[in-house]
Amino acid sequence: MRRGLLLALLAVSALLPSAASAADARFGGVDTGAYPSLRVLLVTPRATDRAPRLRENGVPVTGLEAANLGRAKSVVLAVDRSQSMRGQAMADASRAARAFVAAKPRGDRVAIVAVGKRALQLTGFSSATIDVDAALRGIEVDRVQGTALYDAIVLSADALAAETLASRVLILLTDGQEVSSEATLETAIAAARKAGVTVYPIAIESPSFSPEPLKRLAEATGGRYSGARDSGALVAVYTSIAEELKRTWQLTYTTSARPGEEVRLAGAGTSTTTIIPGRSSVVRTVDSALPDAVFGVGPLLTALLAGVSIFLAGLFALRAPHGAQIRRRLAPHLGQKERTSSRGPVQERFATASAVLRATESAFGHLKLWHSLHRLLVRADLPLRTVELAYISVGTGLLPGLLFALAGAPSLVILAVMVGGGALPIGVVWWKARRRLNALDDQLPDILTTLAASLKAGHSFRQGIQAVVDEGMPPASEEFKRVLTETSLGRPMDDALAEMAERVGSENLSFVVTAVTIQRQVGGSLAGIFDMVAEAVRNRQQFARKIRSLTASGKMSAYVLLGLPFFIAGALTLMNPEYMSPLYHSSVGHMLIAGGMTMMFFGSLILRKIVSFRG
Repeated sequence: MRRGLLLALLAVSALLPSAASAADARFGGVDTGAYPSLRVLLVTPRATDRAPRLRENGVPVTGLEAANLGRAKSVVLAVDRSQSMRGQAMADASRAARAFVAAKPRGDRVAIVAVGKRALQLTGFSSATIDVDAALRGIEVDRVQGTALYDAIVLSADALAAETLASRVLILLTDGQEVSSEATLETAIAAARKAGVTVYPIAIESPSFSPEPLKRLAEATGGRYSGARDSGALVAVYTSIAEELKRTWQLTYTTSARPGEEVRLAGAGTSTTTIIPGRSSVVRTVDSALPDAVFGVGPLLTALLAGVSIFLAGLFALRAPHGAQIRRRLAPHLGQKERTSSRGPVQERFATASAVLRATESAFGHLKLWHSLHRLLVRADLPLRTVELAYISVGTGLLPGLLFALAGAPSLVILAVMVGGGALPIGVVWWKARRRLNALDDQLPDILTTLAASLKAGHSFRQGIQAVVDEGMPPASEEFKRVLTETSLGRPMDDALAEMAERVGSENLSFVVTAVTIQRQVGGSLAGIFDMVAEAVRNRQQFARKIRSLTASGKMSAYVLLGLPFFIAGALTLMNPEYMSPLYHSSVGHMLIAGGMTMMFFGSLILRKIVSFRG
């Protein structure tokens, strides 16, 4: 019986910490100083690698940017070195701060500020701990009496404002009251809020100590006030702050609320309410004329209505009967009969779309890129017009971009998705054109052999081409059939063959057409030329295949070298996210990623040059 009771008590005691941590979810503060951009500090129940979801007035926010304060951040450790810290208090403060620095994430950039009669920054920001540890070990009590806490906060805020990391934290340790600052508490709070600094004050409390100013400072900046009964408890206080930073998320987004409105934020099982400061006369005037439901549609519907209006205006401009009214008035005087439209229902249905396509062709048809797309479609033998391919590319780029934008993806991701989606149809057309070109190159030696055999049998060159059309396979038979059609309409054979070579884009076919044209002009045995050209093309193809087989190992090595960094980065991220966190969430990590991608790009170009060979 006693043993069962003991086990039950142990189970309950094991559950108590988790319950306490689960109830510790809270909003640290809401900064509206950069309206319409809001900066929210949210402490989650437990440490997590996934950013919490935030809802504004019951609606999930979009464009949310999240940064975890337990990862890469800029930290200022402000240590009180006034005369009241003399003796064991100064030694304990130094030891606790050094323990905090030793346990920090690798991506954190730390600086030390000493608080005495005046505030003094002892070190610059660095992710290395050597200088910081040395400064904390050598910190000494100030010889002049005084404590400039508020000046230290302003100095730390100015230093943190120059940092590139988005997360900025100030941990302020003191054992006394403010006595010698030039700045006021309001000035210190304003400086911290302007720089986006979260302040965590730590106080060694005494009977005469008043924590109210520090509590107000922590509440205004989203931090938490911590009191210690004596200097021996400072290590535990610093450790608790480090654990809370791992659970604290800085969330930034653009609000849809208007000045003066009350905003209810919810996330991680907790909620808070804030009021957007200010109230303009324009808003009051609009409020009196329109219901509140009009303002709930959001910027997306407004942009959609504007886009539809512009599109309809363009259609009406294209469909406007230019001069039609004048022509109808003059027709009876000129003896002209009124013309009836021969368009059927289907044609009338797509008349507007045809007008838009024609207008697009007339606007962009002179561009070099437009001609390149047209040539690509001809080589792929697809029943598409260039303007249709252009609109398909625009649609496949805008649709996924809109979906990612609604999902709240970053701008760079949306841009990459739009570029990739727009390039996808063109890539498919290019792949089909390439496959058709390879098929024609493979058929070319057999075509030349057929032409030579036909000429040796006494047939004419045109009859030889007809034999290729009758006995050959697409795409060669289709291209030579077009040559015969053009010559039957009166086009010279040499021009038709040259046009076919340019249309197809095959170097081997261009070589054959050039040889045929020269031989037809200077005379000689055309059958013998075809035999020699067929043998040369066949040997050239065999040589190219041999080169591809010899360079296959080098190409595979290039693929492995290019894919290996991404594979290792993904595997390490899955196995140990904290180890890879500085690479993804620090400025140095971003520079390393950019440098690595740049070197990989140039390395891939070098490898491509090594393994490529033009036969």
